[in-house]
Amino acid sequence: MTAQRQKNLRRLLRPRHVALVGGDDVATVINECRRIGYSGALWPVNPNRKDIAGIPCFADIEALPDAPDASFLAVPKQAAIDITARLARRGAGGVVCYTAGFSELGSTGQEAEAELVNVAGEMALLGPNCYGLINYHDQIALWPFAHGGAHPGFGAAIITQSGMLSSDLTMSQRHLPLSYMVSVGNQASLRLEDFIDIFLEESHVRAIGLHIEAIRDTEKFAVAAMRAIEKNIPIVALKTGVSEIGARLTTSHTGSLSGTDATYSAFFKRLGICRVATPSELVELLKFLTIAGVPTGPKIAGFTCSGGGATMLADSAAPLELDFVQPSSHTATALTQLLPHTATVTNPLDYTTPIWGDYERTLPVFKCLLKDEYDSAVLVQDYPAAGLDESKPHYRADSDSFIKACRIANIPAAICSTLPENLDAETRSHVLQAGVAPMQGIETCMEAMNAAANYGKRRAVLLANPPHPFRRAEVMGSRFRQLDEATAKSILAKASLHVPPFHQLPMAKAISKKIDYIDLAYPVAAKICSSDICHKTEIGGVQLNISSKSELTTAIASIINNVEHHAPDARLDGILIESMINNAILELMASLRRDPQFGLVLTIASGGVMTEILQDASTVLVPADDISLLAALDSLRIAPLFDGFRGGQAASRTAVLDQIKGLVSLMKAAPDIKEIEINPIMVGKDYACCADALINISSTEA
Repeated sequence: MTAQRQKNLRRLLRPRHVALVGGDDVATVINECRRIGYSGALWPVNPNRKDIAGIPCFADIEALPDAPDASFLAVPKQAAIDITARLARRGAGGVVCYTAGFSELGSTGQEAEAELVNVAGEMALLGPNCYGLINYHDQIALWPFAHGGAHPGFGAAIITQSGMLSSDLTMSQRHLPLSYMVSVGNQASLRLEDFIDIFLEESHVRAIGLHIEAIRDTEKFAVAAMRAIEKNIPIVALKTGVSEIGARLTTSHTGSLSGTDATYSAFFKRLGICRVATPSELVELLKFLTIAGVPTGPKIAGFTCSGGGATMLADSAAPLELDFVQPSSHTATALTQLLPHTATVTNPLDYTTPIWGDYERTLPVFKCLLKDEYDSAVLVQDYPAAGLDESKPHYRADSDSFIKACRIANIPAAICSTLPENLDAETRSHVLQAGVAPMQGIETCMEAMNAAANYGKRRAVLLANPPHPFRRAEVMGSRFRQLDEATAKSILAKASLHVPPFHQLPMAKAISKKIDYIDLAYPVAAKICSSDICHKTEIGGVQLNISSKSELTTAIASIINNVEHHAPDARLDGILIESMINNAILELMASLRRDPQFGLVLTIASGGVMTEILQDASTVLVPADDISLLAALDSLRIAPLFDGFRGGQAASRTAVLDQIKGLVSLMKAAPDIKEIEINPIMVGKDYACCADALINISSTEA
């Protein structure tokens, strides 16, 4: 984004005056500006109306008293383009283009969108096909629907690619503090990263929430995300379009391609971005981060007035990295003196009903446990419904003593209801004002606190060891062809990767059974060699553990017969004969592909026949350091085999890393290679060998 456009974006976000072009939608925007308390000038523009929402209309852009800082366009497509051009000529700051019908329709709208961007010039163009923006801090709502949301002096800045979702989030009954809500629509000019950059400079923005369908410029996005790490402003992302159907809808809706789900997860992890799966998780995590902050570690203290609540807390945290560290012996002794005799000293702590609602008795209990220096704390409370709330003062007494204890301990804290609806608006507001997060739902609360702690841990790692600058990888051409296995393995061998000794028998000799002397020791494996066949095993194209020449002759005949039956049209280049790899401890799959959005993408998985069955995989964007590659290996379910499972022999991680780094070097040196897949990599005590290989390269073939 140029310096002038950034200046104009600031004008758009904090306008002194707003031009509103259109009809009934303009009336709604005016009412939303009034609702939020906007005190600047509102200039409706409509040649066919005398006034809109009680404000006299201007006939056209040229009649406006000044170049507007912000404009809202709710007019047909061609009119939106024409008016944008006129605003640019007047020196306007920015435009919210509510108008749809551009690239989200595909090729039919792309030309019009390109024209819109061109005529906007250096103006800040938001959209098209977007709802607009709400600046809660400076009280401006360029928004065509009734909006909710509150700003207690700080909050989250949320940027979405879905207008309806952004509207829904403003209506959330969860007391999420908001600083901004921005609907970016098609991102024709202003994109997610442009707003991230701006919001990182706002002292009242404590976290940034993103709804992402697709990222247009991953390099610029990565730079903005790393700035957020430096400034300690967490980014939380809700990525949609992860299913096959969802991906198709995303393409239709935004006019941009959606990357694979695993690749997005690897991208987010690389940048320290917290990923969530649902809008509720987005709201709850942003709520905890903006109100409570980032814990310094995973140690958590839990308080309930129910044994069942304590168990649910522990169960919800069990699959996470949160650690309900048990009280020290000194603290346990002190708690025994403070608690009723019916209480059991443990963490999470059920402080029991005899002291429930007694501020003077619960405060010492809470303070005592928190002296063990926990990183965060949570109190479970389900408040009674309206009309049944005679006991509410007792709940409030416990929450106030918990708040006081956490303030003394100076740790992030949450008050959490078991059921999301059991924390009323008055209580949420009271807790929020005290600097404690009012969380709704035990499981979601635990996930949010875990994610917040993991963010702090990941941020420390990134600050100490910043990742390599992120770069996209150009993909040469649009047509690709698969190499046969012998050719692929020759390429790997020349790149100093470890492959089994092999010999390629020409097809003519294989058919005539003229097997000359082969300088390979038995046992051997025989495979069909064809650039048209990806999965040889499934069609009977592989024979293993062949121990003699006569067995080899029989095996080759069987392979040819199977292939002619299952793949009659495949081009056959010969039979690959190679040494068997013995004493392997485990099998891995490694795939390295060139992605136009994300650069070189490495996937490591359980290999061999287990690849598709286990779905046990980890994806990393490269270049990556050894720590990241080892972490990917150790995240696999088969990772215990590396250390010698149940007394078995250990396998070499170092040998695997050497092969992976060799693949990366090969891909960097050969830009025509689109993808390399090794399945399996046979891993032993001191070796890793590429037992099968598939390489796709760019092709000039029609």
